[in-house]
Amino acid sequence: MWHVKTSPLLRDHIMKVTILLICSCLAWGGMGKPQFPDQEKDPLFWNTWAQRTLKNALTLQKLNQNTAKNLILFLGDGMGIPTVTAARILKGQLSRQSGEETQLEMDKFPFVALSKTYNTNAQVADSAGTATAYLCGVKANEGTVGVSAAAVRSQCNTTQGNEVTSILRWAKEAGKSVGIVTTTRVNHATPSAAYAHCVDRDWYSDGEMPAEAVQAGCKDIARQLFENIPNIDVIMGGGRKYMFPQNQSDVEYPGEKKHFGTRIDRRNLVEEWNNRMKNKKAHYVWNKKELLSLNPNSVDYILGLFEPGDLPYDLERNNETDPSLTEMVEVAIKILKKNPRGFYLLVEGGRIDHGHHEGKAKQALHEAVEMDRAIGHAGLMTNINDTMTVVTADHSHMFNFGGYTPRGNTIFGLAPMLSDVDQKPFTAILYGNGPGFKVVNGLRENISTLDYEENNYQAQSAVPLRMETHGGEDVAVFAKGPMAHLLHGVHEQNYIPHVMAYAACIGQNRDHCMSSSGASSLSAALPSLTALLTLIRLLC
Repeated sequence: MWHVKTSPLLRDHIMKVTILLICSCLAWGGMGKPQFPDQEKDPLFWNTWAQRTLKNALTLQKLNQNTAKNLILFLGDGMGIPTVTAARILKGQLSRQSGEETQLEMDKFPFVALSKTYNTNAQVADSAGTATAYLCGVKANEGTVGVSAAAVRSQCNTTQGNEVTSILRWAKEAGKSVGIVTTTRVNHATPSAAYAHCVDRDWYSDGEMPAEAVQAGCKDIARQLFENIPNIDVIMGGGRKYMFPQNQSDVEYPGEKKHFGTRIDRRNLVEEWNNRMKNKKAHYVWNKKELLSLNPNSVDYILGLFEPGDLPYDLERNNETDPSLTEMVEVAIKILKKNPRGFYLLVEGGRIDHGHHEGKAKQALHEAVEMDRAIGHAGLMTNINDTMTVVTADHSHMFNFGGYTPRGNTIFGLAPMLSDVDQKPFTAILYGNGPGFKVVNGLRENISTLDYEENNYQAQSAVPLRMETHGGEDVAVFAKGPMAHLLHGVHEQNYIPHVMAYAACIGQNRDHCMSSSGASSLSAALPSLTALLTLIRLLC
């Protein structure tokens, strides 16, 4: 028993919480019976599973060295390794399993590496400098997109001459179709590095730029989306307001000023896109109904802007008006795969990051599970023999979970113990810093009075901040398909697009393809040539 002096009220409260936790443990434990399959008690179960895994691993000696016709990069913004693990558990628990033994789709990829995420001027990275690394192959300063580290954030005159190009451009120049799908604004940090060269990630439209930067000739990111790489085949996400003149009302929220257009130059970029694409099979859509009513076989270009800003969290999504990430990916692949030369597709689960910044772990983890669903769907629509798929993150977060939780404990639930310092319960999920820091009467808030499984509950943090920060540790890189084995060990983040380009024979990496592609073309042509010679002999 405790021997510290406590008030009767506090002792009563501690007793109630202790009884609650004991009852929870007893219920979880089935009155002393472990809640895991009986077969797990038998060593044969684990040995058989390990041997099966070993045999599968041995087959990886037969490396897939095909040329990648298609490239898909899934980017979970802020999806550090703790987020991957917690999302795995959540995915299983959503299917009424304990969760720990569940496999994410990315878990099934045969090759895994670690990526070092630092920016050239930052130990703990931001999403702009990292996007420049994994899309353009060059590490850069935080806050800048599509420019080298010689460019200085917010200094317009450091842009020219320091532009770097992305793998999306390399693919387009090689004749492939290209696409961008995101749950954020299409001109947010991650997607913008695919097409823009900008010294400030926040220059969404000219309405967010300093007047001197506009006068000096720097272009906002929304404008660059339509001007830098002509005819990007698929663009889907949010960001409508940055495409329309200042104070123009939004089609979906006509009465809400925060959603009005932001462009000071009075340009209507959507209208300009429609006019430029009018002789092509091109469609602009702004809601789910319009998107899903299209026949992808009769669409070559699509611009889908589904919200004025970012798309809503998946838990809050209106199923009638807002498409899911999986639905957008399905339409994108159906359009892109019509190109006989293949495609490059960037898919961002961008709001994983936002959920963590707000301390809302439930929102972040459901975003990660939805991205994993999209990964699985993309796998069903493509072939591992000719499609290289890479899943990674730009950076991590100050997010983790612990507290000796038992098997099957709800990922959003309590640890099975009280703090031995303040004698209060705590959730397994915690943040190192962020908005969840709360003190009541000089003491840590007692969460037993709160609904800590509510969608927008902000998990407790050690340091008070209005917005939680990124984490600095390495992130995982999962890879499958042609040349996926080149992603192994620990690499600099800018290595990723070089590997993908090598696999697809685009960009700088084409020399090795000449003989092999020629040989493969010859071997493919041999059956037809043999048949032709046989026909000639018969006719003669």
